[in-house]
Amino acid sequence: MEPVYEKSFSVRSYEIDSRGRVRPTALLNYIQEAAGDHALLLGVAVRDLFPQRLTWVISRMHLTLPGSISSRDELVVRTWPSTREGRFTCREFELFSAGRLTGAATASFAVLDISTRRPISIDERLPPYPLLARRAVADNFATIPRLTDPESELSFRVGRGDLDINNHVNNVVYAEWALETVPATVADESFLLDMEIAYRAETLYGETVVSRCGSIPDPTGSAFLHQLWRPGDNAELARIITRWRR
Repeated sequence: MEPVYEKSFSVRSYEIDSRGRVRPTALLNYIQEAAGDHALLLGVAVRDLFPQRLTWVISRMHLTLPGSISSRDELVVRTWPSTREGRFTCREFELFSAGRLTGAATASFAVLDISTRRPISIDERLPPYPLLARRAVADNFATIPRLTDPESELSFRVGRGDLDINNHVNNVVYAEWALETVPATVADESFLLDMEIAYRAETLYGETVVSRCGSIPDPTGSAFLHQLWRPGDNAELARIITRWRR
């Protein structure tokens, strides 16, 4: 078993935005796909966990995009698990285009008991796998503050296309809902530099989700604090920070 895994992706035309850049949500899907493939090789993929009534869920994600990726570029995602302790394991990602590092990410995953919907101890239930103790993004996953003064909001109804194999909303959809609330003047004239996501609760088919957004100070450009909220039971689903550059 190798601690580092690489997977290549050809950027498709439907994965780019109006300026010819790859959508951040497409990059998050690439990351998710590479992680799943490597987990399969390590014997800890979702299909390995399901017979035990277990599954993987993501709790935190931090994506940075120092470079740009355009249509028809060939992208290589390099990934490895870096830590494994208690109920959480971290996985790292590096994104390369034409040999250049154009993005990096770190993510914290937990193993969920499907019956109780609670995380369990990874070492007690999963076999060992190799780790590479190097972080792609140095982040200790400090608490993202709660949005208290939203400046805009949009409502979404969870459709079947939003669900994943765990029968709840896929983590990338959360990011998509947050990005939709960024002011058009920023989204049309700037590029996403950094995105931090803290997932707090799952969302199911047919539920209504409200995506809220408010600006926060940032010395290098524009930045926003986002909140995903379910009005049905007043549950907070996610907190997200996005940072943008021209």
